[in-house]
Amino acid sequence: MSEADEVDRIVGAWTTQRPDLDFSPLEVLSRVDRLSRHLDRARRDVFHRSDLESWEWDVLSALRRAGAPFQLSPKQLLQQTLVSSGTMTNRIDRLVGRRLVRREADPGDGRSVLVTLTDDGKVRVDAAITRLVDAEATLLAALPRADRERLAGLLRKLSLSFDV
Repeated sequence: MSEADEVDRIVGAWTTQRPDLDFSPLEVLSRVDRLSRHLDRARRDVFHRSDLESWEWDVLSALRRAGAPFQLSPKQLLQQTLVSSGTMTNRIDRLVGRRLVRREADPGDGRSVLVTLTDDGKVRVDAAITRLVDAEATLLAALPRADRERLAGLLRKLSLSFDV
């Protein structure tokens, strides 16, 4: 075995205390949990440097990914960010207040609105995604590309098992 990490030490101690249990799930998911904490810290730093909150990033990045003219209906934003309609309304209001998005009448339905990314919103989200990709590449630097691709495939397989 290669170097031992903190999870190896924890699992080893538990195995000594409870040899009747299979600790292999902890070997995987405790590492995922620990890595998630590093990722959360890196993302908070990236968003802070771009003067964004993580919830702002969620909305702005959904609009940016939509492509020109960078607009979605509030319902489409709800589907992509998985928050309640009241929460989304509040978020859109706050982003309008910061001039990162604007509301526009939907030309296809005068009763509906579209949320559109402003130029300032686009600049911020583009800066944030550049920083995010760099930060996440740094977190994965210990793995060669082939290992990252294999890990991504395994995590996709696991993730899909929850999305049924």
